[in-house]
Amino acid sequence: MILAANAAVGVITETNAEKALEELRAYQADVATVLRNGCFSILPATELVPGDIVEVGVGCKVPADMRMVEMLSHQLRVDQAILTGESCSVAKELDSTSAMNAVYQDKTNILFSGTVVVAGRARAVVIGVGSNTAMGSIRDAMLRTEDEATPLKKKLDEFGTFLAKVIAGICILVWVVNIGHFRDPSHGGFLRGAIHYFKVAVALAVAAIPEGLPAVVTTCLALGTKRMARLNAIVRSLPSVETLGCTTVICSDKTGTLTTNMMSVSKVCVVRSVHQRPITDEYSISGTTFAPDGFIYDASENQLEFPPQSPCLLHIAMCSALCNESTLQYNPDKKSYEKIGESTEVALRVLVEKVGLPGFDSMPSALNMLTKHERASYCNHYWENQFRKISVLDFSRDRKMMSVLCSRKQQEIMFSKGAPESVMARCTHILCNDDGSSVPLTMDIRNELEARFQRKRYPKVPSISIKTNARRPTKSFLC
Repeated sequence: MILAANAAVGVITETNAEKALEELRAYQADVATVLRNGCFSILPATELVPGDIVEVGVGCKVPADMRMVEMLSHQLRVDQAILTGESCSVAKELDSTSAMNAVYQDKTNILFSGTVVVAGRARAVVIGVGSNTAMGSIRDAMLRTEDEATPLKKKLDEFGTFLAKVIAGICILVWVVNIGHFRDPSHGGFLRGAIHYFKVAVALAVAAIPEGLPAVVTTCLALGTKRMARLNAIVRSLPSVETLGCTTVICSDKTGTLTTNMMSVSKVCVVRSVHQRPITDEYSISGTTFAPDGFIYDASENQLEFPPQSPCLLHIAMCSALCNESTLQYNPDKKSYEKIGESTEVALRVLVEKVGLPGFDSMPSALNMLTKHERASYCNHYWENQFRKISVLDFSRDRKMMSVLCSRKQQEIMFSKGAPESVMARCTHILCNDDGSSVPLTMDIRNELEARFQRKRYPKVPSISIKTNARRPTKSFLC
């Protein structure tokens, strides 16, 4: 039974490991826009060869390792978390790197196979396909296995050698001690007596050998493998569990996004009122994936029944839906929500869905009656239908913000999101959450808000502003 269980666990774990290797192929693009015979055409990615010119855009999966040759937009950003574990997208440029022994992060002019373009368009020349890509080298490294004795195997070998010597010594000692009984008449002679006590020594040696030790060790490793498999760990062989047990230092990646690269809005800071201290208030949002499932809680950890009734949350949802170039969609095959574009922008789209829509008392429970495909972007589509986009100014390192000019009922409104210091520098008024009024952004309020940003600063936290222009002096509201 132990051997059968060991075989079953071994087959299952190794099958899962092989499936994980095969899943790397899912990151390879199926088609590519290639320059052939003087014009661009869509061809299977397997037909790419080094030297081909390929065009990529937002949402495209890079079909091969390529070097950029032409920028078709003012910037190109690529999500290469699957390769490097970086939580944020990486800006690509045409200039080559001057670093010696450059790693993947240093090669800013290279598009790696399997990564996804989240912003911009560009053209690149293929420099590597198949196993000659960065992703292919990972697959080859996983397939190569080196037979090396594990610490447990070494200790078992040492124990076996020591036990064999001890047993051999005891057996010889037992045989020698009984030399005087070799001539016992019951044995029928000296030679027969010697053979009899030799059999006794051999029987003692067989009895001293722990036959159950290999079975016990195998069972323990199989149970450990099963536990690790339950935690979605890839285990190719049973001794891997024992090797992990002997590990004393674990070096982990600092970003912590080697697996999913999902982002979500966890806290929202709003200005409650300028007449009360403290002037700011904080909301917490549950849910850590791209699924639009979650609730909003106030500072007292009470769930908000109708989040759109909060003026600041309503305007944040409005700006997050409009000042956004990403897409959230449901994949029925994988039964999960997927993103096209920046992870930070998709996180804001998910926030819009969690906030819900104004004017519907049944929100957000009524949204749960929609299909998952409709639910993915229902609230975002509502806001996009309410406004007409006139112009988009993408995020840049100089402005540190993105702006979208929209119109509604003959009123032009500019929605902006970006770094807190960049947004606040352009704001003249601030929106109060208690009564929905806008008050001048005085120096005292500005200093208090900046102090809060410095005290509890989150990486890549966007601030949101709304500019209204209805043929009168412009006002900028900070939500």
